Amino acid sequence: MIRIDEETKIARLDTPSTSYCLGLADGRYLGLLYYGRRLGTELPGDLAELGRLLKPHDTQPTPLENPGQKLTFMNSYPFELPTWGGGNFHEAALDVRTEAGQNGLEMIYDGCRVFEGKKALPGLPASFGGSCQTLEIDLVDPGLSLRAVLSYTVFSDTDVITRSMTVKNEGTAPVTLTRALSASLMLEDRDFEVLTLGGSWARERRIMPQKLTYGGYVNESLRGESGHQSQPFLCLMTAGTTQKSGEVYCMHLVYSGCFLGKVQIDDQGMAAATIGIHPENYEWRLDPGEAFTTPEAVLTYSAEGLGKMSRTLHDFYRCHLIRSPYLHKDRPVLINNWEATYFDFDSDKLLSIADAAAAAGIEMLVMDDGWFGRRNADTSSLGDWQVNTQKIAGGLGHFAGEVNRRGLRLGLWIEPEMVSPDSDLFRAHPDWALQRVHNEPAQGRHQLVLDLANPAVVAFLRETLDGILSSANIEYIKWDMNRALTDYGSPYLPADRQKELAHRYVLGLYALQDHLVSSFPDLLLENCSGGGARFDPGMLYFSPQIWTSDDMDPVERLAIIEGTALLYPLSTMGAHVSKNRNDVTGRTTAFADRAVMAMLGTFGYELDITTLTADELAQIPGQIARHKAVAGLIREGDYYRLASWRENGDYDLVEVAAKDGSRAVAFLFEVLGRPNMRSRVLRFEGLKENSRYEVTADGRSLGAFSGAGLMYAGLALARKRGDFRATFLEIRECSE
Repeated sequence: MIRIDEETKIARLDTPSTSYCLGLADGRYLGLLYYGRRLGTELPGDLAELGRLLKPHDTQPTPLENPGQKLTFMNSYPFELPTWGGGNFHEAALDVRTEAGQNGLEMIYDGCRVFEGKKALPGLPASFGGSCQTLEIDLVDPGLSLRAVLSYTVFSDTDVITRSMTVKNEGTAPVTLTRALSASLMLEDRDFEVLTLGGSWARERRIMPQKLTYGGYVNESLRGESGHQSQPFLCLMTAGTTQKSGEVYCMHLVYSGCFLGKVQIDDQGMAAATIGIHPENYEWRLDPGEAFTTPEAVLTYSAEGLGKMSRTLHDFYRCHLIRSPYLHKDRPVLINNWEATYFDFDSDKLLSIADAAAAAGIEMLVMDDGWFGRRNADTSSLGDWQVNTQKIAGGLGHFAGEVNRRGLRLGLWIEPEMVSPDSDLFRAHPDWALQRVHNEPAQGRHQLVLDLANPAVVAFLRETLDGILSSANIEYIKWDMNRALTDYGSPYLPADRQKELAHRYVLGLYALQDHLVSSFPDLLLENCSGGGARFDPGMLYFSPQIWTSDDMDPVERLAIIEGTALLYPLSTMGAHVSKNRNDVTGRTTAFADRAVMAMLGTFGYELDITTLTADELAQIPGQIARHKAVAGLIREGDYYRLASWRENGDYDLVEVAAKDGSRAVAFLFEVLGRPNMRSRVLRFEGLKENSRYEVTADGRSLGAFSGAGLMYAGLALARKRGDFRATFLEIRECSE
């Protein structure tokens, strides 16, 4: 998996389908030689031959060859760790400020080592497990005694390479990190396009391709979270890339805070991409002997289009990042009371929902916002996590017992990171909220943000969570966070560490969630942030599912799911059947069609079940049974995006196929009814050419067909009449 030529120090990192090759110029400067399709198992010669084949400094002489033209070399060399101030004018991944107030580095190769396995990253979520090897490369700035250890892990079962960096101050004077990004790629531009995911509240993770031209493209978040508006992800793809063809380079950051992703096309036709913690308003003081570790970046290359990239990332996150015991288990079918009642509920109302839910086969009741303090609106009580016994008679323990007695499990909503100015907690500890001494803090949803850089705040929240979960039989937590971070000031941190706040906040969040899932290992945790504002790999390390969006309108969900599934398995997407009409869009859609859409995720309900019609109530047991019959396949199978309403303006088609090709399910969504249209021809993927499959549509058999016929000729299916009509297809290998 990892080979190093001892004489030249050229390194080759191989995944099953890709190769990543590093070399040195003048024995000093680390550069990227090659990243792409896997090179042959036997090179034409040895690794040194690769260095001659892919001369890293192009036609420019090295500093050793021509010291008087060092600047020209520094600006053209494909540095693996670009730094500021030495002549490389691409986005720097590392920079420091010295005690003298000066910036700039020149990092020189100082050795490497390869070992089996992978180290944990202190305080940070990171990939783990399986058969893997790690390469660590030391780079030093001798004048500053600053060491950067670049870490690369290669996994034997997936086309992923992970990268992170640890910066160590080995000198006698403190230095201040002013930027420390996780990964950089400097590639020859091949008419690249850049693809990112953007949007806003209720329309998260929309796919946004854009042609790259000379200059820079920035994808970023300065909101203290990954955000509704962005995703810590960059994808470079050759022009004309589709789901099945084209070259794709992907960088995805395992982080939940402010990030920067940037691509530059320079004057020499190179594409320089980098990703990591956003350097805006960021500093980190390193005293002598101290070290700082960056978040992990996930890199993958696909020569088979975006579909291969998606399936690689899905498998990687399932096998090497998500660690919940629910990863390979069916999740409980839940009903959440938020859109049913909002704040207007009591235990009698919730138990009436529980009675109807239990009769329909639903397995869990989730009590959402409003159960604590004086919380009858969003204007008070965050931070006062004591049950309101006027609403929940007898307290949490009694209420949990009543829910359990009806055969249901109990889940609970909580927003631990926030505090209401109108709360006992804020009146007792106003210095626990983020604030600047010279400004009135900006409220969002009538709330402020607690200072998770303060260990006392983290300890209070840890004790609070322990108390809530120990007081009742609570088996699920929906962890919400309903506003971005502002007012970056910490009453706890000293003046020279105020710019560490954004990252320290994220570290405090990670410590809290790690404590939660470690102390309550059977707990099902679902992260949420005003919908999908913190749907990122960092959160997946702690929770196997994340609330995808507050918009459950099935038409809007088409684009949200397409963008989210570009990177994440369907099993990570919180998805509910919401009420009609939809509270976000005002659209009405049929109950049966909404249920098909919710199967592309964890599947649950968010409505007042006591107000459904008799026909709708009668559908629920069948919907649950259908979901359970295919939940394992959707959770573990390969995802294929067969058609995109975003692209064709007509319909959506998604397939999930078993890895052995024995079965598949497909979801067809016709968005707008149209007159005088021929049947829709559906072509599937992931089947065996020489096997036969029985196909059913909404439970009705369409007959048996060959795998080759279903994949190449296609299956003609009559279109349903009306707007937003969903069809659920099952494809099962048969002996006929």
